[in-house]
Amino acid sequence: MDVEEKKDIFDKLMHLPVLNIFEPFYKKHKEVLMYLFFGGLTFFLNIALYAWLDKGLGMNALIANVICWVVCVLFQYFTNRTWVFDGQVDSAAGFLKQMASFFGGRLFTLIVEEAILAVFITWLGFNSMAVKLVAQVVVIVLNYVISKLIVFKK
Repeated sequence: MDVEEKKDIFDKLMHLPVLNIFEPFYKKHKEVLMYLFFGGLTFFLNIALYAWLDKGLGMNALIANVICWVVCVLFQYFTNRTWVFDGQVDSAAGFLKQMASFFGGRLFTLIVEEAILAVFITWLGFNSMAVKLVAQVVVIVLNYVISKLIVFKK
């Protein structure tokens, strides 16, 4: 008896007439493509929220960054767990362990990002948005490695 492969919304989109030519590439690289897609959404959410808090409200860069972190990590956990790494677990204990390791990894990258912001914005006076953009690239790469190798390892 063949078990039908579980299809999510993105798998179904790849069956549409115009998009189905990309389906082989999509299937081969789905995890990375989903990470880039949701990472991109998180990146824009993070930058927009940071810009609003930093420039719009005049909030301290480090405090604004922590607020962005909380919002974006919650978004990332559920999107990464559901669509990127298929991190389904079979118990409440497994869920809590997975969530704790995800948030622990993200806390590590928050510390890295806060250090980058403190050095380049607070101490050296570089442009806040430019530093934030560079810091985000560093964080995105670190987050992928942590998620792939630790949090959602198969």
